[in-house]
Amino acid sequence: MTSFAPDSIVLNRKLPLWYQVSQSLRASILGRSPQDPLRLPTEEQLAGHYGVSVLTMRQALKELEEEGLITRHRRRGTFIEPHARRGAPVRLLGSVDAIVAQQSGMTTELLEHGRGPVPAGLAEHFPDLAEVATYHRLRSDEKTGEPTNHARNYVRPALADRIDLQDLVRWPMTKVLRDVVGADISRITDTVTARLADPETARLLEVPLLSPILHYTGVTYDAQGRALDVAVIHYRGDCFSFTVTLDAT
Repeated sequence: MTSFAPDSIVLNRKLPLWYQVSQSLRASILGRSPQDPLRLPTEEQLAGHYGVSVLTMRQALKELEEEGLITRHRRRGTFIEPHARRGAPVRLLGSVDAIVAQQSGMTTELLEHGRGPVPAGLAEHFPDLAEVATYHRLRSDEKTGEPTNHARNYVRPALADRIDLQDLVRWPMTKVLRDVVGADISRITDTVTARLADPETARLLEVPLLSPILHYTGVTYDAQGRALDVAVIHYRGDCFSFTVTLDAT
């Protein structure tokens, strides 16, 4: 039986290896194509793929199993759970792959795209630009079709020129910028606040006006400290929780 082929990852030795591996594998699973195999490679094969020990790999798989993304069967192997609920946790621990995993695993509709002046509220992030490329997408639960969040991305035009719109339907912006466009992503800063749904958000997410939502802003930087992309995402408050795990080492 052919096994699912996960994406590669460059590990950051300052962060827990099991967490980085679990988030990378999670992003691969949630971003897979329908025709991809459901069976995962063996623990030993996955450990070799990621360059970690079998014990580290086992801990990463345990995390995904507890989330309900995979099931493990003695002698048969480990399998992706095709009907697992997607996207419930917003969990961050400082890695780009955690951001990719957070944004993966939903049906995505590109509502609009174009170019325009830098919004006043984002001018501090793009002091050298007069305009940015904008993308507005709506994400829905794959199983129920229920809208869960809508996102606006503001991207440097030089990068936008190399973005294929079909990639934005399949993958998160962070993955497209890093793995397709080849942008040099150095860090991402995240801000999450509680807000009440405005008329547009209430309409798109199909919730009552003034319902609680999570307002997320993520700024992606290159090694020179320039903002490459600013993502503004509104999550339904009844579908998501936000968790930050801090490494004490």
